[in-house]
Amino acid sequence: MRLRHLGVLALLGLFFGGSGLTAQQMGDHPMGSAAQVPPKYLKDAGLVERLNQPLPLDATYTDDAGHQVKLAEYFHHRPVAMALVYFHCSMLCPQVLHGMAQSLRGVGFTPGKDYDIVIFSIDPMDTPKDAAEAKKTFLDELGQPNVGDSVHFLTGQQASIDAISQATGFHYVRVPGPDGKMDQFAHSSVIMFATPDGRMSEYLAGIEYPTRDVRLALVNASHLKIASAKDLFLLYCCNYVPSSGKYTVAVLRILSLAALVTLIAMGIGLYLLNRKRGSSRLAV
Repeated sequence: MRLRHLGVLALLGLFFGGSGLTAQQMGDHPMGSAAQVPPKYLKDAGLVERLNQPLPLDATYTDDAGHQVKLAEYFHHRPVAMALVYFHCSMLCPQVLHGMAQSLRGVGFTPGKDYDIVIFSIDPMDTPKDAAEAKKTFLDELGQPNVGDSVHFLTGQQASIDAISQATGFHYVRVPGPDGKMDQFAHSSVIMFATPDGRMSEYLAGIEYPTRDVRLALVNASHLKIASAKDLFLLYCCNYVPSSGKYTVAVLRILSLAALVTLIAMGIGLYLLNRKRGSSRLAV
């Protein structure tokens, strides 16, 4: 397992909400000498990748319709795209959900047929009404308003939140808002993928997620059940790098594939040449 803070100092949700700066601006523009020294409690916010870790399928949550559900209800035959956010966040979390919706919109897969979506709130004060409002916005950005039955926004009590936080390695801390109240959170920006049987598969960091990476993450999480020939080729030519949460080109694999294709082409060429020579001798 590898601890990654994923730029948590630049991605604190609303920790610096009163300044009006975006997460990216906080990373690019110093905010004074005092602001450059992060509070000690921020060391507890970060991400520990727990690949292949079982999720707490017996944990109970409340869905966006107000029904009590066990997490196991969302894990059957399809991979699951996930995110941990909180619904009263007005800076980082909407960017994560927007980036997630935009990337899923372009993958060419259909929620409910190829995969499911589960979004968890890390704030025990969030309500099903908050979840329903966040879900509506997400579905609008996803561009598929009719797949609501396969998109689930969940709230829960602290024990259930702790269970999913520990299983995914998603660590966060409460931080004071502009009014001094401890009602906001410092956390990483990341979307996650789990297998149909409820095990962690991959993490993609940031607030923008390349469509190719998201599609490959879903394909991997499905155990290749939803893979096309193009997906299999891309998976061969790309490596998932846990430390960066991204796919990178596997240069050696591409070179070996190119060498193999060259050898096959040369073999076919020699075969055809010898066959032509043999035909010429018979004609003589």
